[in-house]
Amino acid sequence: MFLINDIIALLVSNLILTQALGTSTLFIAAGSRKKLIGTAAVITVFTTSGSAAAYFINSLLGSRYSDLTLLFYTIAIGILYVGLLTLLYYISRNAFEKYRKYIHVSAYNCAVMGTLFTIEQNASLSAEAFTLKSYLLSGFEAGIGFVIAALILAAAFGKLNSSKVPSSFRGFPAMLVYLGIISMAVYSLR
Repeated sequence: MFLINDIIALLVSNLILTQALGTSTLFIAAGSRKKLIGTAAVITVFTTSGSAAAYFINSLLGSRYSDLTLLFYTIAIGILYVGLLTLLYYISRNAFEKYRKYIHVSAYNCAVMGTLFTIEQNASLSAEAFTLKSYLLSGFEAGIGFVIAALILAAAFGKLNSSKVPSSFRGFPAMLVYLGIISMAVYSLR
């Protein structure tokens, strides 16, 4: 059930919040299969490793300092960002050049930060969800949810941007309507 909620949250955050900034990781990923695989892999790494960091942050902060959660999540993702870039740079220059752009686009993506807060909220509702294993599993599921959402978007990307769609409706407006219908279908499965 968490996977469906994560997919819906992912679609909303990527389409509404990041589109206002002029970039949407989900649209970038849906543009080609190569971009989809690279972006999905990096998002999954960030959501999984970020969820482990969130577990330790939540354990150390507790409810007393919960107002600082966003600050510490941002710092943790920043450390993961620099660490992943450094690791790739020293492992292989080719891998660094190949995946650097995906790391830049993915690090502070709404999918990553949204996943951390979703996991924290689920853990606050259930004591059995407040384990490192649960956090890691939820982070991995969110990464897979991104892959599924990007695949759903990639399936219609070409047709919604074709010349058969009226020019005033082509692109982002058509994609929003498409995703709204898909979201209602997924939400009805709840």
